[in-house]
Amino acid sequence: MSAPKEIIDLIGRFERNLDAYKSGQYNETQLRREFLDPFFETLGWDVNNKQGYAEAYKDVIHED
Repeated sequence: MSAPKEIIDLIGRFERNLDAYKSGQYNETQLRREFLDPFFETLGWDVNNKQGYAEAYKDVIHED
């Protein structure tokens, strides 16, 4: 089974801009929003709780 196109696209974008990401200006929140959230959404996770579940049942609980 091959990776979904969306994940392959994320990998390509990350590789193209790797130097910028390693520069020290790119932070954890940016990484999560630009790469990790879309990655998990592609795998079917409800990253933004679109289903409106209570805290205990969310797929993802964001840190403060």
